[in-house]
Amino acid sequence: MRVEFSRRATRDLMRIADYIRPANPSAALKVRAAILAAIDTLALFPHVGRAQATEGVRKLVVRNCPYLVYFVVDGAADTVRIVTVRHAARKPAHRDR
Repeated sequence: MRVEFSRRATRDLMRIADYIRPANPSAALKVRAAILAAIDTLALFPHVGRAQATEGVRKLVVRNCPYLVYFVVDGAADTVRIVTVRHAARKPAHRDR
């Protein structure tokens, strides 16, 4: 499957790196790499993660980082669309079922 990013998700990734970078530039790179590695798994396993109360939305927990990736699988278009990336301590973007 192909992975696409919404504008919001792209903005989220930039903001996460921008927030971490001043205190620890190498950590910013590691966090971004961990998030992108988790997203890469969606191309192979698009239905991994937990279904959310919002129809079609799923949540992937990034390993070794406190971030959540919310995404939608479009089987007809053979696409996984990343909706948003959020820190786990923030108010959830969607609720678990």
